[in-house]
Amino acid sequence: MKAFNASHPNTQVTYQTVQPGAKGGYQKMLNAVKAGNAPCLAQVGYETLPSFAAQGALKNVADQVTAADQGDFQEAAWKSVTLGDQVYGAPVDSGPMALFYNKKVFDSLGLKPPATWAEYRTAAKKIHASDPQRYISSPYLDYDYAGLAWQTDAGWFGVKDDAWQVTMDSPANRKVADYWQGLADDKLISSAPMYDQAWYTGLGDGSIATVVGAVWQAGVIKGGAKKGAGQWAVAPMPQWAAGTPPQAGNAGGSATAVLKGCEQPKAAWEFAHWLATDRTAFGDLVEKAALYPAATQLLDLPQLNKADPYFGGQKIYDVFARSAPRVGSQWVWGPLMTKTAADLDDGLGKAWAGKETIAGALRTAQEKTVAEMQKQGLRTAD
Repeated sequence: MKAFNASHPNTQVTYQTVQPGAKGGYQKMLNAVKAGNAPCLAQVGYETLPSFAAQGALKNVADQVTAADQGDFQEAAWKSVTLGDQVYGAPVDSGPMALFYNKKVFDSLGLKPPATWAEYRTAAKKIHASDPQRYISSPYLDYDYAGLAWQTDAGWFGVKDDAWQVTMDSPANRKVADYWQGLADDKLISSAPMYDQAWYTGLGDGSIATVVGAVWQAGVIKGGAKKGAGQWAVAPMPQWAAGTPPQAGNAGGSATAVLKGCEQPKAAWEFAHWLATDRTAFGDLVEKAALYPAATQLLDLPQLNKADPYFGGQKIYDVFARSAPRVGSQWVWGPLMTKTAADLDDGLGKAWAGKETIAGALRTAQEKTVAEMQKQGLRTAD
């Protein structure tokens, strides 16, 4: 903020910290919009932005945006801040996915990082056979699971004739679900929930050998599984078929959104765009928060070119630099993602525990989402 204010004397920005969105921050923002005293800007996750739009809490700033501005960002990130021809903010970061793997475990078993999901399954069997307490992975929920679907263009939502389509139960989604269901049925998936202490312990002692995750997972793993230092590495996300154009999923990412009632949309867009594209400002965000830029001209930041001792001296951001442009741009988040994610997690939790199926969890989440949309007066289409 200080850097922007110093270089833009006619536009001054103040900053207020609130609870993370899902822990109350989003509701505080919505309440402020309803009360007519909201700030011009707020940090909103891509997955939540359509929910804000559906509640009329965002301001369209398309008339402030130039073609050059749009060209500054990765296509998938830009798509995440737009609905139709309306623009609701500037992309800040993105979450391209890759394969974090315990190189020590893989090397000990003569395994290479799997290039395909078929090879991933083969590795899973060999890892578990070497020790019944070793697993290829842990269960995935909500937005982490969404990234697995995103990779194969198995979208969850779309818009048709100004109505919402919900496609969580599509054949493409069932393909992804059945694959992971097979790993779970064969007892190749750990029971340790992601971000639980048991998960960090497993990452540290090698009993959980991979994390298919977004770039920001590097900081999560390093911070929570210190015993794994020097043992981990990063490789591209496995593909469904060898020899096809590689694809990557995305998990996470956020925007500087412009809230309804903002009386200075031009200044708001100016700051939002600056925060996402200024080399010094974003370099600090990489250092302090391990954010990965949505702006294409920032992918050569020196902070992204450092060897990381935790990952054996590997320059891990090189992998994500290749993954970022491989993230499909057709993914659309729904207007009720808090409820959709909660319903999905309820089913996925049961599925990973063997009391449900992943495909069934997706089908139930779709049914409940459509019912809630119709209850709230949102148009739906088959």
